[in-house]
Amino acid sequence: MKAFLNLIRWSNLLIVAGTMILMRYAVIEPVLSKLTIVLTSNPGEVIPLTLKSPWYDFLALLIATLSITAGGYVINDYFDIKADLINRGEVIVGAKIPRRIAMMWHNILNIIGVAAGFYISWKAGYFWTGILFLIVSGLLYFYSASYKRQFLVGNIVVAFLTAMVPMLVAIYEWPALYRFCYENAVSPPDLSPVFYWMGGFAVFAFLTTLTREIIKDIEDFEGDRAYGRNTLPVIAGTLTARIISIFLIILTAGLLYIVWYMLLNDRITLTYISCALVAPLLYVVYQLIKSSGKKQLHSASRLMKIVMISGVLYSVVVKIILDLNLV
Repeated sequence: MKAFLNLIRWSNLLIVAGTMILMRYAVIEPVLSKLTIVLTSNPGEVIPLTLKSPWYDFLALLIATLSITAGGYVINDYFDIKADLINRGEVIVGAKIPRRIAMMWHNILNIIGVAAGFYISWKAGYFWTGILFLIVSGLLYFYSASYKRQFLVGNIVVAFLTAMVPMLVAIYEWPALYRFCYENAVSPPDLSPVFYWMGGFAVFAFLTTLTREIIKDIEDFEGDRAYGRNTLPVIAGTLTARIISIFLIILTAGLLYIVWYMLLNDRITLTYISCALVAPLLYVVYQLIKSSGKKQLHSASRLMKIVMISGVLYSVVVKIILDLNLV
């Protein structure tokens, strides 16, 4: 059981689940509460919007996302046995779990994920959008089999799929909201604030994930070069990869302050951004400049993961700010 949990990266799955739960209840719900509608049944009554997609539909979305993500981790380890032996000195597939069993679990997890994806798409009223989950499943397979060996393609695919996690919550909440407002409201409200917030989290997830993937490629340079992988460090050199990583970090920090200045401009967010996000990002820059071995690079990669989690946890700050009308 322990080997299986490590194979599906249970800790990463908890982060994905926590991200989706926080996006729904700590961001979308309080943002909706600030939007009001006038009911056709009672024109004199103005009420705030609430979540309209039932919790069990959200649970199906959660299961679909987690199952396909877990399947992606399994197939990644399946194709990475030789390189992981060089980079990490140990593997799960082929050592603790037979390759045939690993492939079986990959298939089972993807079947569950795609089925749940079609279910939630059907409940949302757009059955064929379930193809999205099938496409993601395929992208994760081809990422492990091919894309991650191609110059920057694998990094961008992973970053894009990570950015999709917060967006999925908004995308599958929107149909229920739209139907409710169309059937019951005198005029539909502007729901764009929901997508602005989700878009902000998605862009942050994309940039930090892309940065972390490049740092991990620098860390895995030896194994990737030995097996002919055309990663950024292998093709352009580790120095160039470090420079690009630093540029992405500076871009991320700059965008955080620009968004804060233009849209929020509150002290709570400024303090959180500076202490929980920008300060550790700048330390990652320091590590990239000074690091000379895999230990320091691994530390930088781990710190990037902490920054990503801190970015998600900003959703709790959002809920506090909106609930207490602090902006």
